[in-house]
Amino acid sequence: MDRERFWQVVEVARAQAPGPDDAEGVAGLVSAGLAARPAGDIVAAEQTLWDLMADSYTTPLWAAAYLINGGCSDDGFDYFRGWLIAQGREVFERAVADPDALADLPVVRACAADGGFLEGEEILGVAWNAHLAATGERIPQGACTIRYPAPAPAWDFDDAGEMARRLPRLAGLFLE
Repeated sequence: MDRERFWQVVEVARAQAPGPDDAEGVAGLVSAGLAARPAGDIVAAEQTLWDLMADSYTTPLWAAAYLINGGCSDDGFDYFRGWLIAQGREVFERAVADPDALADLPVVRACAADGGFLEGEEILGVAWNAHLAATGERIPQGACTIRYPAPAPAWDFDDAGEMARRLPRLAGLFLE
């Protein structure tokens, strides 16, 4: 399954979800949508998912997640990127290109107002769950390759001045 088809499955799930910002609900619908496809497509979707995770493994996006969620561990960054995938292609691509653009999203603004956090751990298992539902078996070992790029050097995410310089709109929401 190529990226275009993967994003189509995500968009269909978002349209069917009672709350499209709810990554868990979207994840369940993505899994169901994938489970209706041939096993080979599901395995290919697993690779596409992890390619997207690798594409979004950037220091500026990690800094954005750190601001939005009030801190962000390695696992927390994975879950944040899962949430980002659940938001659909347009939001994902825009955020990867310009993490500060996340400040435009109502759900991010709501987090700033109420102290919530954004994560979508369930998205990381959509193909796994779909394959299990469709075949009764796990995705074969070695069927997916995960290659994270070396991220740009990080800066001190606790340095409010540096965060404001690099992510001014998000810093305005979360640091003031």
